[in-house]
Amino acid sequence: MSEMVAMLSIIDDTALIKVAEALGEEEAVKLIGILKNSDEITDDEIVNKTGIRLNSVRKILYKLYDHSLVSLRRTRDPKTGWFIFHWKLQPDQLEGFIISQKRRVLEKLNIRLEYEKTHDFYYCYTPGCRRIPFEEAVEIVFKCPTCGRPLMHFDNGKIVQALTKKVEQLRKELGE
Repeated sequence: MSEMVAMLSIIDDTALIKVAEALGEEEAVKLIGILKNSDEITDDEIVNKTGIRLNSVRKILYKLYDHSLVSLRRTRDPKTGWFIFHWKLQPDQLEGFIISQKRRVLEKLNIRLEYEKTHDFYYCYTPGCRRIPFEEAVEIVFKCPTCGRPLMHFDNGKIVQALTKKVEQLRKELGE
């Protein structure tokens, strides 16, 4: 038990918020906060403490469970015969989850960076219209397919620079 308390005390709120954001759930921040401050808790107890709807609580818990961020112990209610689920945060898994999420982002950024570096773009400079790669611009005779205005060369140097900076930052955070 004291090992668990020590482990929970090293989890900072920033890491918990990052995990909640990665799961795409607004209410996950509250839920993870409750889990952090509990040894083991049922979904009904989480509902009572947070006011979050039971369906939402279960949805978030199962997302956390899918990533091994919480463990689950099941017991049977002797009166009703229904299962009671007891949830527990697994803090030792948080760091691995954050690292795997960063690796996924890094992979996507590398693909985008490579695409930006290997393509020449043209743009009509009309808000709402998209940049067109050279190969496609030739086919449409350098006229914007959205507004019909002429396409002009678009310098994507700032995009390449920003992507390169983000890739380097993530590599540094991952120790690569």
